[in-house]
Amino acid sequence: MNNIMTQQNYKSNKMGLFSNTSFPLGLPEMFKSIHYYLYVNSNIPRAERLGAEMIRILFCKIYDELYNKEDLKFKIYPNEKDSEVSSRIKTLFKEVKKKYSDVFNEEEKLYLDDKSFTYVVSQLQNYQFLEIERDIVSEAFQAFWGPALRGEKGQFFTPRNVVKMCVEILSPKYEEKIIDPACGSGGFLVECLSHLNKKKIFDNVFGIDKEIDLAKICKAYMAIVGDGHSNVFCADSLDISLWSTEMKNKIRNNNFDVVLTNPPFGAKIFIENKTLLQNYELGHKWNKIRENEWKKNNIISNQVPQVLFIEKCLQLLKPGGRMAIVLPDGLFGNPRDRYILKFILQEARILGLVSLAPETFLPSTHTKTSILFLEKKKHGELIKDYEIFMAIAGKIGHDKNGRTMYKMNQRGEYIVDENGNKIIDDDLPRIVEKYKIFKKNNLFYRDHSGFIVKLSQITDSIFIPNYYDPEINEKLKKIKQSEKSILVSIKDLVKKGLLSIKRGNEVGSQYYGMGKIPFVRTSDIVNWEIKTDPIKSIPEEIYEKYKESQDIQVDDILLVADGTFLIGRSGIVTLFDKKIVIQSHIRRIRCLKPSALHPYLLLYLLNTEIVQKQIEVKTFVQATISTLGNRIYDVMLPIPKDENFINEIIKEISEIIKIKVYTKQKIEKIKKIEK
Repeated sequence: MNNIMTQQNYKSNKMGLFSNTSFPLGLPEMFKSIHYYLYVNSNIPRAERLGAEMIRILFCKIYDELYNKEDLKFKIYPNEKDSEVSSRIKTLFKEVKKKYSDVFNEEEKLYLDDKSFTYVVSQLQNYQFLEIERDIVSEAFQAFWGPALRGEKGQFFTPRNVVKMCVEILSPKYEEKIIDPACGSGGFLVECLSHLNKKKIFDNVFGIDKEIDLAKICKAYMAIVGDGHSNVFCADSLDISLWSTEMKNKIRNNNFDVVLTNPPFGAKIFIENKTLLQNYELGHKWNKIRENEWKKNNIISNQVPQVLFIEKCLQLLKPGGRMAIVLPDGLFGNPRDRYILKFILQEARILGLVSLAPETFLPSTHTKTSILFLEKKKHGELIKDYEIFMAIAGKIGHDKNGRTMYKMNQRGEYIVDENGNKIIDDDLPRIVEKYKIFKKNNLFYRDHSGFIVKLSQITDSIFIPNYYDPEINEKLKKIKQSEKSILVSIKDLVKKGLLSIKRGNEVGSQYYGMGKIPFVRTSDIVNWEIKTDPIKSIPEEIYEKYKESQDIQVDDILLVADGTFLIGRSGIVTLFDKKIVIQSHIRRIRCLKPSALHPYLLLYLLNTEIVQKQIEVKTFVQATISTLGNRIYDVMLPIPKDENFINEIIKEISEIIKIKVYTKQKIEKIKKIEK
């Protein structure tokens, strides 16, 4: 609440003492301050109602600038009463409703109390909305609506830098028809207008959103940039049977050149309408006949909306049309979703894939996403193999709390541009540059900001850019060339009978604390050892149930394979840890022939930087958690050739384990001392 004005400043501003060129806060911060103030002090405490109220007030401000330039109404006069300010804004809203009858219903009213009206007007009166850059206005809308929409229906505002990258990569032309079938606040549509230098192309720009309040925001947004809101509709994009006649006439399949969208997504949001599902190929069950071949079957009981939106976008596109769609990473790598990728490849050519940083949609959602760029195939077009542009955005311009991040040098100093301004730490502009180079067939230097993977090089239908990280591949290549180590996959070690891997079990939280047998969870594996939590200990009979199947032995390695931030952690079983039950998110790895591959050497290898990096890029989101899955078998271990080096590693780790065991023994001994 630090941004809220002091009472003295508030009174001064109410008297009109602030000039148009000097104001204590930037617009996004000001909108946040207004939200905080109203949430605490106004007669409308609910966030979603505040959002709707602010849309109406913003329209009053926009309308006032458009039509009352010589005699502005959206302001406070000296010594004016709160009730007078409130009355004038309410009158202004009546004019707004007449002008924007497709945005507001006649019965809509303003409900804010008089004092709050005065506060809001005092904060906004010195800004000229129509002269402000569109990206700032977008941030302002997000400040109002972010808290109201956060996660409720899988709807999250797309950061402007992500929007800008998508538009620049697809590069819409002046004469092309553009649509966003999940337009939200209209970010993609307005950025297209900006890309085309404010040319009057409103008849070619269309938006649809299911939520009336979001559709209103989009119309308001379009109004700010030139009254281009006539082609924004409030409807369910997926269910054409509910569309109005006007919509059906204006929005038809195979009729758009460019589609850009960030559809609602989430593991708990399902579409169950059988009538709707039957209209989509991806609303049916697909059975795998043989490798890379699927057959459509009956209608499924439900489908997540993002999958149907993929098909809807392809339906809207003309042959040769282009699209960009934001999707959860799981869709690009989960085995159960491979039929979706098969459908996409059947209908379109993949132009590119950009992996977004985990912080992209934070603090709203932790969902890791990528952007898929497609070109719809022309009728009868067959493409056997082609190059796909991939990129990994490690920096997205803000941190997990939404705070802007700036580039810094190794000394911790900010890097500035030629004008002395701090530079936002954002990889997306560089990715756009690399894509343009790729389109000219000149992409030779390849790194995270742009690299090429041929369709024929895709492994197991995995289309996640991180999986093909060029920097990791380059490091593996150098290791191989150095001839100091032999690169061997875990899969090959299992085939050769040197390793065995087992998964743990879930015992049920109802047994926690009912016994003395440690139930080892992912958080219990720390610094190569197993930390047991008595609160989660289980009864002897539960241990006996899993004892034989888990078969935990001394020198077994426990590796965290599922979770969020702990995947890749490992610990080794000692005499103190033998009698345990391990969680299903943990893999028990055993060296079957220690003379050929010692467990201490394996523990060392699993914790090397190159192996940890491989584990990181092979970890995908499955449903609601991250998982390494069977991709653990694809991890390459750099086994040293030098026997002396191997023996030294084994000796060093042996000493570390002895110290840890000794420490545990001392702790247990002290616990048993009677007071």
